[in-house]
Formats: sequence, C-alpha cells, structure tokens
Amino acid sequence: MNDPIRITEKAKAEITSTLTANKIPDTYGLRIGLKGGACTGTFLLGFDTQTEFDQAYLIDGIRVYIDKRHLMYVLGLSVDYEEGTNGSGYTVSALAEK
Repeated sequence: MNDPIRITEKAKAEITSTLTANKIPDTYGLRIGLKGGACTGTFLLGFDTQTEFDQAYLIDGIRVYIDKRHLMYVLGLSVDYEEGTNGSGYTVSALAEK
C-alpha cells in the first residue's frame, strides 16, 4: 500500500530535529488527524503515542499515527514545514494531482 500522507524533506528534517532536541522517546510518532467534525474540522498535527484506535505507518523513517476513524479524511495530504516573515511552522495541505 502507498503511504497515506506525504512528508516533505523540510518537514522530515524538522520532525527529526524536534524529536532529537526534545529527547522524545521512540514510542512517540507524528499524529495527524482531525479536530472537530469532518466538514468543519481542522487538521491536527502533533507528537503522540499510538493508541488502540490508530493505524501506524513508517513513512521515510518517521512513525506516523492516524486514528482509523480519521484515515479517509487525511488520505493524500502533504505535511510541510515553512519559514516566513510571520514565523515558522508545519502546514498540512491536499496534494496536487499529477
């Protein structure tokens, strides 16, 4: 199966750096999901441990946890890290069809 989400090189570097710098245990991974309802919800992104409701993936060396109930809503998303004049942070967006 193809990976459900894509993580850009910039985001991978930032995720790895954050995990290492904060000495976050190996049991933690990147959680991606929804907060709120499917139509009005916002994307959730953070570091967390796996639960019984999660589907676990290893995407380019990064553990990713997605709640099975959220999987259909996050399929095909891209996680990036951007630095700009207003600050820096992770962004989540739909992948453009190729």
